[in-house]
Amino acid sequence: MENRIVDPDVRMLACIAGTLKSDYVLEGAADPWAGSPFAWIRTRPSRQVGKIGEQLVAGWCAAKGLDVVATGDAQADRVIAGRRVEIKFSTLWASGGYTFQQIRDQNCD
Repeated sequence: MENRIVDPDVRMLACIAGTLKSDYVLEGAADPWAGSPFAWIRTRPSRQVGKIGEQLVAGWCAAKGLDVVATGDAQADRVIAGRRVEIKFSTLWASGGYTFQQIRDQNCD
């Protein structure tokens, strides 16, 4: 079933949104995330991206045989191999670099 927009104002907004999309969303060959198994992460809100990053790192460390447990407090994300760690996650920005936000002094090793 095709989803048709009936309201002319909503149609106009949809048209404008369509012209703006290419300014904000890379598609096809120009999109470095096209075909990546991690592309879906970019569609999630930033809070979820951080949690996904924590889960990826914890899963990778566990798969490598390291002991990984939750800290039980807000001062660190995990205890990995006996060390309290804060996990920060960033995807590659358009500038070609990585940006990490909310870096602060915490009770980590």
